[in-house]
Amino acid sequence: MTKPSVSKLVPRVPGVPVPGGSRRQQYSASTKRALVDVAEELFTENGYAATSLDAIVAGARVTKGALYHHFSGKQALFEAVFERVENDASRAIQKALKGHRDPWEKAQAGLRAFLEVVREARYRRIVIQEGPSVLGYERYREQEERSTFANVLEIVESVLAAGRWELDEALQQTFARIFFGAMSSAGESVSSAPDPVQAAANVETAIGFILAGFQALAESGVELPSGEIVDTVD
Repeated sequence: MTKPSVSKLVPRVPGVPVPGGSRRQQYSASTKRALVDVAEELFTENGYAATSLDAIVAGARVTKGALYHHFSGKQALFEAVFERVENDASRAIQKALKGHRDPWEKAQAGLRAFLEVVREARYRRIVIQEGPSVLGYERYREQEERSTFANVLEIVESVLAAGRWELDEALQQTFARIFFGAMSSAGESVSSAPDPVQAAANVETAIGFILAGFQALAESGVELPSGEIVDTVD
């Protein structure tokens, strides 16, 4: 079956009128949405370098002037696409976390949702493969933390609360950042693996083993180290 072209997938702007706001505002919002829709598809299929602004405006059926009205250039448009993909991923994980009272089930549900996300073509290409080089490492991490770190922190706080460990905010943040780094690395390994399904299963097994260790500590009432630095120099 022949895949429909971008131009057939994206409605002509201004699109369906939205209640409230002027006709100009509706047209502007529809134009911007069309540009991001087309850019997301083309960046996913062809990558950032191989996608031209001409192809994007042609797919969105707008002028290049309309594109520059909303975005300063291709990188700014990529950042808008990146942010949308990350936010969609964050919402998917947040949805998976809801309704779980048991912290261990909650953590496993969040992990599975994350592993599903990193196997999506658009996430693999835009976030993991293209994101660091296009945005730069610092901007990439900033965007990633803004969208997904809160989910990791929620899981970590829930797991630590199960052990009745009274940790200050700084130490909770430390735990969360360690797990966040581990999840980011796991996502990269899954997305680049020859067999992403098997790689995801391996990650779930490994992190599940770590969570089981935390659960055993919590249920046995073992206290965590204080975190104080001990001076061993005489």
